[in-house]
Amino acid sequence: MKSLEIVGFKRANLGKKDAKALRLDSMVPCVLYGGEEQVHFSVPAILFRELLYTPEVHIVDLNIEGTMYRAIVQDSQFHPVNEMLLHVDFLLLQEGKEVKMDIPVQFVGVSPGVLAGGKLVSKLRKLKVKASAENLPDYVKVDISDLGLGKSIKVNKVVPENYTILTNPMAPIATVTIPRALKGQMAADK
Repeated sequence: MKSLEIVGFKRANLGKKDAKALRLDSMVPCVLYGGEEQVHFSVPAILFRELLYTPEVHIVDLNIEGTMYRAIVQDSQFHPVNEMLLHVDFLLLQEGKEVKMDIPVQFVGVSPGVLAGGKLVSKLRKLKVKASAENLPDYVKVDISDLGLGKSIKVNKVVPENYTILTNPMAPIATVTIPRALKGQMAADK
C-alpha cells in the first residue's frame, strides 16, 4: 500500500474556539487514536489534497513535531455547505493488529455483456476489508470476464488474499444492464 507523509503540529489548547481559530488559519484539527494516549494536533489543509481527494487509499506517515507515527485515516468531517475540511481522525497502526478500512474496487477483464452492447454499472466503489497493516491491499480486484447481459457479480465471488471482506456477501458489486434499444432488438428477434 502507498504511503504519504503528513507533518503536524501539537495543539496546546483544545476546544471549539481554538479549533475555529485553527480553521481560519487554513489548518485542520486532527486526533490520533489507538496508542497509549490520544495525540491532538493540527495539519495545514493543503496537505490533505493527495490523501482525501483521491479514490486511492494510503498509509500515512505522521510527523508530529519530530515524532513519527504510522496511521490510516479513520474518519474525516466536512462542512455541510461549503465542503471545507473540518476534522480528521487517524488510527495508529500497530504490529500484528488488524484494522478495518474501505478499499476501492478495481475491475479486471472484459465483460461479454458489455461487448454485446450492455452497460457496466458499478454498485459498490469500495469494500470494507479487515487486515493487518502489511496485508492491506491497494485495490480489491473483481474479475468481470464472465459477466453477461443482465447479470451481476456479488461480493461473495471475490477471492480475498490475506484479508477478510466485511461487506455483505450478497451485495452486488457491478451489474451489466441491457439498454432500451437492445431490449427492443432482442424482442424483435424472438
